[in-house]
Amino acid sequence: MAFDFKKEYKEFYLPKNTPSIVTVPPMNYIAVRGQGNPNEEGGDYRQAIGLLYGVAFTIKMSKLGDHRIEGYFDYVVPPLEGFWRQEGVEGIDYARKEDFQWISVIRLPDFVTKADFDWAVAEAARKKKSDFSSVEFLTVDEGLCVQCLHLGPYDDEPATVERMHRFMAEQGFVLDISERRQHHEIYLSDARKTAPEKLKTVIRHPIRRV
Repeated sequence: MAFDFKKEYKEFYLPKNTPSIVTVPPMNYIAVRGQGNPNEEGGDYRQAIGLLYGVAFTIKMSKLGDHRIEGYFDYVVPPLEGFWRQEGVEGIDYARKEDFQWISVIRLPDFVTKADFDWAVAEAARKKKSDFSSVEFLTVDEGLCVQCLHLGPYDDEPATVERMHRFMAEQGFVLDISERRQHHEIYLSDARKTAPEKLKTVIRHPIRRV
């Protein structure tokens, strides 16, 4: 049975649709940075996703080739995630999607070293004959956060975010969003194949004690 991060780390990937406080440990990611509206056809965001999965599956399928990764075990590629920010906004203004600055990411298994990552980027570029130079190895230490499972369209997220912020205030926390600690989303559904009202998205915001 392939290791599934969602099932093994339910506290990070499968929270309830009521807000909760969680401490997230440092994690390594495949990452691509960009800006602009993620819904733009043929835009940078769509291209970034292709690059991420190109590297992710190169690492996963390395077991079939000559490159051996020490400590490798079979696993399910973790879900797509995104860190989002906008200049001058504490949080997210969903009416200004063109102002998004984003980091699109997929989690890396802990056995993947920077050297293994560099090999995978070069191998993906060779096989697909594409430019993968924008892909980077990124470590994020989120720490203390409030999170909640959002059910429904992305544009309806503000209602869930409001519930999260009310909950954190009741628990004695304040929002701690900055350039380093950002609005975080984990996409449990494939938006291309799922009806908007059935989409499942983990929303996570960094917080600190008052």
